[in-house]
Amino acid sequence: MWFLLARLALAATSGVLVFASFEPIGWWLCGVLGIALLYFTLMRWPWRGGDRPTLRQGPLLGFVHGLVLYLMLLPWVGEFVGTIAHVGLAVTCALYALITGWAGTAIARWRWGWAAFPFLYVAVEFARSSWPFGGFAWVRLAWGQINGPLANLAAWGGPALVSLAAALVATGLVAAFLRDQRAVGSVTALGLVAVGLVAGLGVNRPDATVGEVEVAAIQGNVPRMGLDFNAQRRAVLGNHVRVTEELAASGARPDLVIWPENSSDVNPFADAEAARLINRAVDAIDAPILVGTITRDQVGDRNTMQVFDPETGVGEYHNKIYLQPFGEWMPFREVFRIFSPYVDAAGDFKPGDGDGTVTMGGVTLGVATCYEVIFDDAYRDAVRNGATLLTTPTNNATFGFTDMTYQQLSMSRMRAIETDRAVVVAATSGVSAIVHPDGSVSQKTRIFEPNALVETLPLREGVTLAVRYGDWIQIAIVMMGLVLGIAALFLNRGRSTGPRAATKKTAPAAARKTAHKSTRRTRTK
Repeated sequence: MWFLLARLALAATSGVLVFASFEPIGWWLCGVLGIALLYFTLMRWPWRGGDRPTLRQGPLLGFVHGLVLYLMLLPWVGEFVGTIAHVGLAVTCALYALITGWAGTAIARWRWGWAAFPFLYVAVEFARSSWPFGGFAWVRLAWGQINGPLANLAAWGGPALVSLAAALVATGLVAAFLRDQRAVGSVTALGLVAVGLVAGLGVNRPDATVGEVEVAAIQGNVPRMGLDFNAQRRAVLGNHVRVTEELAASGARPDLVIWPENSSDVNPFADAEAARLINRAVDAIDAPILVGTITRDQVGDRNTMQVFDPETGVGEYHNKIYLQPFGEWMPFREVFRIFSPYVDAAGDFKPGDGDGTVTMGGVTLGVATCYEVIFDDAYRDAVRNGATLLTTPTNNATFGFTDMTYQQLSMSRMRAIETDRAVVVAATSGVSAIVHPDGSVSQKTRIFEPNALVETLPLREGVTLAVRYGDWIQIAIVMMGLVLGIAALFLNRGRSTGPRAATKKTAPAAARKTAHKSTRRTRTK
């Protein structure tokens, strides 16, 4: 019992450590140490007489790790809709960690289990990021590595490869303390960190730059936080018009202007006053503006990023493809209404079917609106369709002063590395930022301040290995993890586990040894 309690405490601590790797704390090494500690809780402890967890205890250890991690990472979910949403999502995500603990305990019984466990970890992460309702990829281990050398591997295999590398460094550190695997474990851990550092040298490719463009990100701010931030929709639109006009009055003449998601929640195609205000801003800045608005067509409501050009008028648009469940659409609305009065506040938007790009001022711009940034194919498809610059227009006003906006910014930074493209983050209330292709942030705003960021950014062509083959690399990692997890469970089926089993196996051997010694003494006499 004491061993189990100790393991549960360590599993909880591992969750705390992984949380500390995410922004705004951003201590990337904590993510590695957290996974190392998780693996250590699942294995036989190396000192003499050390026990190992049973296959029944493994899922509990994994669940505790996940629950602590997600409870600490996701409180922004319930900022204005209550604790039920926060705890419900954290528990749902932690359920996947039952598999990590169960199969991970079986894998940890192998001599080389430390080399297999990272593949299992990424396989479970993939499942969590894919199902149900499109999954929830917000909690990938990779996002916590944005400030470390392993983030550079995103250009070679995307976030899946970064998660794998971080977990492998972690388990390699554990192996470095095992007597018979010390050398291999040390080389693996240190070698991967070195590979990440070297990979960073090839991330920034000036030779792929085909031009430059001056871009402005507008953060107009909102009149109030929370779910009713857009109760004064014209005020939100007016704020973005005003900040744009102030930028024009300062003498700035950017080539492109990015407004955030929901910057005009009044449909300019159905409201003449909204159209007039937007056109006023376009005329003042004399540049095309990408406006976040709500439109409606024969299919239904759309979350739209719409181009307005000073010369050609209404231009191309991007209808958000990857919609947020329980926010922009509500699965099983009648069922969930029983648990929360906020269910009917969720929208009924319909997903778009575009190629993820719009053309502005002759520039092909890749667009991933807010929640879309967590999906690998959002920006990969945009780059494959010719995007030379990327933008993440987002609305974070619903989440107040929480960590959500910082966590999301780290994802845009990793997407910049992954695609070798600059990313312009425009948020209604912050944090807006200018991200360069190497993932560095040159400018950013504070939360809930009106501001404008202007900078000249490179236009890049060509595709990285992650953009071209990232999906296949992830599939290979996941399949490897699936095979290893199933094999470990199969090989351990029906076996007694834990310290009691060890006692039963060693007792007969000890008895035989004692009897043998007694016989030898008799013969001597």
